[in-house]
Amino acid sequence: MRSALVDWSIGNILWIIIGGAIIGILARLILPGRQNIPWWSVIIAGIVGMFVGDWLSSLFGVKETGGFDWIRHGLQLVVGVVAVWLVAVLFGKRGAGSSAA
Repeated sequence: MRSALVDWSIGNILWIIIGGAIIGILARLILPGRQNIPWWSVIIAGIVGMFVGDWLSSLFGVKETGGFDWIRHGLQLVVGVVAVWLVAVLFGKRGAGSSAA
């Protein structure tokens, strides 16, 4: 019997959104300078950071540890920083032609 990769229950979906928001906000605070990106893109970038960071931690064999999973959450944050940076670059290019008043 094959187990699902992600539990899509309401509680888990809410936790994914909340955790993604936390990772995204922390990633945005870590990045230097101002990122002129919408709040929803920060949450999505944080969710991407959570999923990719989880995948990397399982790849490295550090997903499940005793106590607080510092390495897993650190990987999630690093990937979240990269994701927020990419979103900022993409939104910056999209808005490059518009003039600020």
